[in-house]
Amino acid sequence: MTARPHLVVFTGSGISAESGIKTFRASDGLWEDYPIEDVATPRAWQRNPQQVLDFYNQRREQIRRAKPNAAHKALAALEQDGFDVSIITQNIDDLHERAGSHHVLHLHGEILKARSSVDEHMRYPLPKGGIALGDVCDKGSQLRPDVVWFGEAVPLFAEACELVSKADFLLVVGTSLAVMPAASLLSYIDVETPCALVDPEADMLSPPGVLAINATAGEGVPALANRWKQQGHLRLS
Repeated sequence: MTARPHLVVFTGSGISAESGIKTFRASDGLWEDYPIEDVATPRAWQRNPQQVLDFYNQRREQIRRAKPNAAHKALAALEQDGFDVSIITQNIDDLHERAGSHHVLHLHGEILKARSSVDEHMRYPLPKGGIALGDVCDKGSQLRPDVVWFGEAVPLFAEACELVSKADFLLVVGTSLAVMPAASLLSYIDVETPCALVDPEADMLSPPGVLAINATAGEGVPALANRWKQQGHLRLS
């Protein structure tokens, strides 16, 4: 029995931007009008937890209102068509899951979950509402957003590296490849594994050996998915 082609997709904020979710790091250094240092670092949490909670509560509601776009749906459709699709995302939203993808690894956490501030393994889903000061885990400690802040370790990085190393094709979508350690994932692919980057500025962002596809996620990903579906394999020729 022939193994199913294994597509590993590494997505960044560019894929969610087309669903109306602002990118993490804007050109002015602000995120939703906040300096990143004030809302996305352990020091910010220690200094002003209420501000951090308010910020993520607002973002959480924005994400709940957002809908998966054509790129999210195209990746989910590939899985339904028999391809083995693993998604590694830097995004903290759930748009891949809502589109129908079943194998999604969130490198930087999930905004629709809370976790204990003393035990990172204690996580709680947030189907509605947000987190308030005084909301505590089963150990009595304040709950915080289940996201990886700047300056924190990325617990799932080793698992992501393992996935990349087993890919038949690595597709990078909507990321500048600037945030470490996630940006170093490309160094874990087999030297013969084809890799492509879909981004409006792919020509400028693509490392050597990576095929640049200058297109938005909503244009480039469905086009590739349709080609692969027709061919039955993950080649571009």
